[in-house]
Amino acid sequence: MAEGILQNSRLTISKLSGDMNFVGLFFIIIGALECLTIVGAIVGIPLIICGLRLRESSNSFNNFLNTNNEAALDSALERQSRFFFIQKVLIIISIVLFVVYFIFLIVFGLSFLHSFSQSYPSSI
Repeated sequence: MAEGILQNSRLTISKLSGDMNFVGLFFIIIGALECLTIVGAIVGIPLIICGLRLRESSNSFNNFLNTNNEAALDSALERQSRFFFIQKVLIIISIVLFVVYFIFLIVFGLSFLHSFSQSYPSSI
């Protein structure tokens, strides 16, 4: 019974590792494309770092599958947690920037409407 569970876990880890490798490469490529501009580098560099952490985690999972070394499993989980931490920070920054942008649009829109109403007073 335990052998079957262990075999299923190994298969799941193997699939997970392959997916992590692909997604990590995708993050690296997108990050590199973002870095083509100076402003884009602000987003691109963290994306590249995320991709590297994910690929390192994938390699550590593969190492664990090949050697059953618990240190490799710890390393894989630690690198994966770094990936998610960086993603969490990027999401929080994105939400804050979106809120600031939305507030800017409201203030700009209200000032535009105010100046428009002063330029064309109603003739009632």
